[in-house]
Amino acid sequence: MTCQTCGTVNLAGAKFCSECGGRLLAGCPNCGATNMPGAKFCSDCGTHLGATASSGVPAASQSAAPARATATTERRVVTVLFADLVGFTSLAADRDSEAVRDLLSRYFDAAREVVERYGGTVEKFIGDAVMAVWGTPVAREGDAEWAVRAALDLLVAVRTLDSGADGRGLEARAGVLTGEAAVTLGATGQGMVAGDLVNTASRLQSVAPPGTVLVGEATQRAASSAIVFEAAGPQVLKGKTAPVPAWRALRVVAKRGGEGRSEGLEAPFVGRDDELRLLKDFFHATSRERRARLLSVTGVAGIGKSRLAWEFLKYIDGVLETVWWHEGRSPALGEGVTFWALGEMVRRRAGLAETDDEATTRERVAATLLEFVPDETERRWIEPALLTLLGIGDAAARSRDELFASWRTFFERVATEFPAVLVFEDLHWADPGLLDFIDHLLEWSSNSPIYVITLARPELLERRPGWGAGRRNFVALSLEPLT
Repeated sequence: MTCQTCGTVNLAGAKFCSECGGRLLAGCPNCGATNMPGAKFCSDCGTHLGATASSGVPAASQSAAPARATATTERRVVTVLFADLVGFTSLAADRDSEAVRDLLSRYFDAAREVVERYGGTVEKFIGDAVMAVWGTPVAREGDAEWAVRAALDLLVAVRTLDSGADGRGLEARAGVLTGEAAVTLGATGQGMVAGDLVNTASRLQSVAPPGTVLVGEATQRAASSAIVFEAAGPQVLKGKTAPVPAWRALRVVAKRGGEGRSEGLEAPFVGRDDELRLLKDFFHATSRERRARLLSVTGVAGIGKSRLAWEFLKYIDGVLETVWWHEGRSPALGEGVTFWALGEMVRRRAGLAETDDEATTRERVAATLLEFVPDETERRWIEPALLTLLGIGDAAARSRDELFASWRTFFERVATEFPAVLVFEDLHWADPGLLDFIDHLLEWSSNSPIYVITLARPELLERRPGWGAGRRNFVALSLEPLT
């Protein structure tokens, strides 16, 4: 009988693994649910277990078990995430089996998407539990932080999957541990990692309150620069001789590694979960379909538009996917500020400060174009237009149509390989020219993964009625006061 945790081959009929001490349970070849040794039919879906019941592995994989047991392993520092649904057994008992299977499928799909979005690998699904690992096959410095971010996001994703008769969504809980484990080189899926770390992570998850992520000490230390934790006290875990110190992960407060974290306390982000999820979903649709999108956020001063954008930036910075982020603000007063927000985006993309001289500006713009625009003729055409945005050159020497085309082409080339996000803040102060450019960009670059987010007060709609209306791939989000 083969142990599902460490891959060790045990004697037929054994109840516990001779290597790791884990309980030997047979996995259903249809739904993956665990069953007791000797079971003839799956207790979840009724599938005949056949050879699985006697040996603990499906017949088709018995020949591969010895090879896995002798595969090359090494000790590595990894981060393990365990998550499961709260109260799923009682929920499944009250529903049709097909409905339960559909819910589980959506849950597993959501879990895999979230885990992979943060650079992890799903090791296995066990009933309604998910096990994922970071640190193999590739180890990264931020693996522990990524795992906690994924756990927090997974809990939010689960709440949206289903609403019961009382209108409440599903709840999940998770445990995350970082430490040494035995890693099977070249393995994919089940059997990648084994050892006490795996068992302890599973036990930690089992004592987490609903809707909570509990982490161990090493994980808390590695991720605390970007994530707020509170002490949860020592946890008494089954099979452990001493209590295990644990912390509760609360929220993300900075970009990766703590970049951008406020020196003071950051108030919790509450009441805007649906709006933030809309920003995320619209972005991923932009990246997946490679089509430009506009999301317009309007609301009175101080209602939370900038905070919403900050929460989205922390999320974008945290995912594994490369995203080219740009943001610019339209000033209320000043001369020559028609395209100021656009100029800020170009300046930051080129790594320039406002105080840099003309020689430095020309050098950095040329280097940025060389990075993103492979065609030399196109670079020579775009460069003067970008310098015009930064106050160098004669703006009157080129028509507005030519400038628009050059600027738009630059952002298209930036978004050639990875999606680009353009956040325009205080758009209610913008001159009509900037609004016209955004319209031009969305119309002519519709087949590029460019995600435009505009933040403005309602005055924008007075100046430009129907802003964005009638356009494909457009969403208007009006922020109302929190109740």
